[in-house]
Amino acid sequence: MAVDGNWNLTMTTPMGDRQSTLSLKSSGGTLTGTHGAEGSTEEIFDGTVSGDDVAWKVSITNPMPLTLSFSGKVDGDSINGEMGIGPMGSFPFTGTRA
Repeated sequence: MAVDGNWNLTMTTPMGDRQSTLSLKSSGGTLTGTHGAEGSTEEIFDGTVSGDDVAWKVSITNPMPLTLSFSGKVDGDSINGEMGIGPMGSFPFTGTRA
């Protein structure tokens, strides 16, 4: 699928732009993989893929315990969408294939 592989993400957050890495694998409508940032790597969960549309969640502990909810669209070697940060709202993310 178009989403499989490694990605470099830039997430716009209330604390400024943050860089992260993403490794994704799709199987049917399920999306699995890992999300790495700030020295830690976490398994993604609740991942889905439908055509070019993707969504997943990841729990982080730094800078504070949060669950980030991503939804976006893959377009060739780029990915972009929105990242929900609980009560702080939603913020854009962009990425390119690594």
